[in-house]
Amino acid sequence: MDSAAPMEGTPLIAPSTTEHPLHDAVVEACRSVYDPEIPVNIYDLGLVYTVAIDDGNDVNIIMTLTAPGCPVAGEMPGWVQNAVEAVGGVRSASVRLTFDPPWGMEMMSDEARLELGFM
Repeated sequence: MDSAAPMEGTPLIAPSTTEHPLHDAVVEACRSVYDPEIPVNIYDLGLVYTVAIDDGNDVNIIMTLTAPGCPVAGEMPGWVQNAVEAVGGVRSASVRLTFDPPWGMEMMSDEARLELGFM
């Protein structure tokens, strides 16, 4: 058995802490960050996979990019971190990039699809 393979039933994307009181504000902060090549925010594009907030109000975000060679790959995590750390009550924020699973257009919200003319 390949030890790198996920356990059967293990989600590819870790669950978010949706019940945390800061969750909605953190999501809105993520929505303030845009992919410079696409006129839609990164949250509605489906680039934010996980928003995990612990009891100390430290936020851990797992996100991806539309493509591994994205020209802002080195900058976008910092933009997200800065936006989230500006949310009142957030103690710290860390952002980790992943490409597993890779982003696909099916991850976009209906709003993003409509904005880009896919609906």
